[in-house]
Amino acid sequence: MATGNFIRRVAIAGGNCGRYIVDSLLETKKHTVTAITRADSTSELPQGVEVRKVDYAAPATLVEALRGQDALVITLTPMAPPDTQTKLIQAAADAGVSWVLPNEWAPDTADEALVRDVGPFQKMGPQRDLIAKLGKSSYIAVHTGFWYEWSLAIPASYGFDFAHRTVTLFDEGDTKISTSTWPQVGRAVAALLSLPIQPEGQERERSLDHFRNKLVYVSSFTVSQRDMLDSVLRVTGTSLADWTVTKEPSKERYLGGIESMKKGDRIGFAKMMYSRVFYPDGNGDFEKRRGTSNALLGLPKEELDEATKAAIERTKATPFK
Repeated sequence: MATGNFIRRVAIAGGNCGRYIVDSLLETKKHTVTAITRADSTSELPQGVEVRKVDYAAPATLVEALRGQDALVITLTPMAPPDTQTKLIQAAADAGVSWVLPNEWAPDTADEALVRDVGPFQKMGPQRDLIAKLGKSSYIAVHTGFWYEWSLAIPASYGFDFAHRTVTLFDEGDTKISTSTWPQVGRAVAALLSLPIQPEGQERERSLDHFRNKLVYVSSFTVSQRDMLDSVLRVTGTSLADWTVTKEPSKERYLGGIESMKKGDRIGFAKMMYSRVFYPDGNGDFEKRRGTSNALLGLPKEELDEATKAAIERTKATPFK
């Protein structure tokens, strides 16, 4: 359990940004990290990570795996069964885990308009409410915006098709959104979980208690598609003349994505979700609307071109349609 005024034992369940969170936690040398994995998982884990195999159909295995942990970080993929997070939250409560970072890692799910229009965002508030209702754990919901390297690499997401050198700008392409790289997400979580639980000295904000049952906003960049395009041109050494640039009204793209989803086209899901965050109402720019905790957590300023380069490398390793 927590030693003195600090968290020591952290469990992580899930994938995607989870690997970066693990790496950052290990780098602090302040935490023992445990991976919660399915019994049939063959994932390779970094040296120094403890492993607990579980069966999600047997809640007792989850409780046993989480017993003695100070915090649980949930980073589930979209393919995870819909009740997986609920089972983890209940098990964390039963095991006496004090802190839960639920599966958010998203744009601003406290924004009523975004929650109304994007189905997956509607599930996040109830999960936070469940943690509070159970009364055994406190949550910290980390909002990162969409993941930059992931999203830039997928044509249906940020509109860039590197294989064909095409880009679709939503409206005029000048709406700014907040977005984060995976390494920044990892650093943010490690910094949060390295804070004292109760304030030490006069800096109350530098404590986990300050963030108890609250939403935390962190980001790497607040940029528009045109900012991304400028970065792409620099990184690839191409000019605008080498690319085919088209424009599509963000609302039309959103509605078209919904229609595609009704026909079973999973690409429609990405079009719907991303284009809504690019609406010119500013809902996607939480840095301006909410402010971020970047400075408080000591997060570095990153180079946009380096993140763009990482996205392009992803397209070479995993071609997206």
